[in-house]
This record gives sequence, C-alpha cells and structure tokens, in this order.
Amino acid sequence: MNHQKKNKSSSVFKVGTVSLAFLIIGYQAALFVNHAAMARVSGNRDIPDTVFVYAGADSAASRTVVREIRSTPEGRVELFDFNPNTVTEGELCRLGFSEKQAASIVSYVSKGGRFRRKSDFSKSYVVSEEMYSRLEPYIVIPKVDINRADSAAFDALPGIGAYFAAKMVSYREELGGYAYPEQLMDIWNFGQERYDALKDLICCSAPYKPFDLWNLPADSLARHPYIRSRSVARSIVLYRENMPDSLCTVQGLGDAGILSDSIVRKLSRCLSPGGSGV
Repeated sequence: MNHQKKNKSSSVFKVGTVSLAFLIIGYQAALFVNHAAMARVSGNRDIPDTVFVYAGADSAASRTVVREIRSTPEGRVELFDFNPNTVTEGELCRLGFSEKQAASIVSYVSKGGRFRRKSDFSKSYVVSEEMYSRLEPYIVIPKVDINRADSAAFDALPGIGAYFAAKMVSYREELGGYAYPEQLMDIWNFGQERYDALKDLICCSAPYKPFDLWNLPADSLARHPYIRSRSVARSIVLYRENMPDSLCTVQGLGDAGILSDSIVRKLSRCLSPGGSGV
C-alpha cells in the first residue's frame, strides 16, 4: 500500500515538473516573439503608409499579437494625380513616401530612368505593394503623340534607338503627319514585334499637314510614300479630272487599277480633307 502511494506521488511530481518546464519554455518563447515583433515594429517605423498596432499578449494562445494595418493616416497623406517621371520630392512626400524614398525615386529619373507604364512604378524597390495599390489609380503617364514628339521622345520608347527615332520623324515629314499609329510599321525593318512593344504607349493626333489626295498637283502626289511614282501621280490627276465626284474615292482609284489593294487600304485610313471621300 505504501509502495503504491510512493509511486503515485512520484508520478504526480514528474507530471508537475514536466508541466512547469513547458510553462517556462512557453514563457521564454513568448518573450522571444514579443522581442522580435517589437524589433520589427521599430525597424519599419519609417514606412509612411503603415500603421503598426501592438496588441500585447493573447492569453488564450499564450503568444504576442502584432498586427500590421496598411492605411492612409488622416491629415498626413494626400492623393492626387501625378506623373512619376516629373513628380517632385515634395509631392512624393505628400503622397506618403518618406524623404529618403522620395529622393530615391527622383534620383532614378534624373539619372535617365523612366517609368513607361504604371506597372513600372511598382518595380521600384522603395514602392511597396500596398503603396502601389493605393497610388495606382492616381498615376498618370501621358502617351507619346507620334505627330508631335521629337526624336528624343521616340528614343525613350522601348525598342527604339537613335536610328528608328530619326526614321520616325523623317517618315512623319514624308507622310505630312501620321494618320494612324500602325503607319510606323511602314518604316523599313520596324516590324510587328517592335510595334506591339510600344503600341500602348503612343497615340496619334490629327496630322498637322494632311495629305490632300484630291487637290495636290502630280509632283506633290509623287513625293508621298504611298505613291512614289510620277506615272501613278499623273494617272490620279487624270482620274480626278475626268470622273464625277461620286467616283473620286480611294477605292475608285483601286478599281481603276491605278493603286494596288495594299495602297488602297493604307490611303483609305489617311485623312484627305477637301476631297470627295475615301
């Protein structure tokens, strides 16, 4: 009987010892997690778009609870349209960046970097995913107007170097202005792949010197890239002088065998004020 009591007391003591050991380990783990969490809060204190809420110990789970709530602190951050290629450090700070982060973005642009698309801004190492998600609706990057841009603006486009930038300007002069963006692919070796890489970055305003197919003399017609032939130019003049206005269309020139089908398709998309139509 005494032997059984001793065994029972020994078992209780062992269980108690093990329980105490687990409590000590748990307490030390809680202290470690608490220390790590607070260190993280301290290390991220300069992130302007983050509010850290320290909730203390969760008694039910015997652990420290730290929540990060990404938000816009009232009275500190403004939201407004901005172009990341021209924005100032002060404006970036108003948007919620720290002075160091703002300086990094402006420095990147000043050294020749460029944000061509909204998504490019998210790739900056100082722009967090949460920050980009909040600012994305306000990012405004103007498209390059191919009828107004200079060679430097063309050169900044992806896949366009000095050679193609110069060609884009000179071909625009030959056309009298681009009528539609796809005309860039008329440039030798420009290609569909190069065009696809930049088509979402460009726009095309009305040509500044529209091609007047129905009134220009033969010599002027012959200089246009879609004609480039004195004989074809003379044929166009003879056609428009001898046909009724109702038939003076680009398709009419094609039906008469003066222009090829491919040229008809291209000229049909070009503006020609003062004429009878396309």
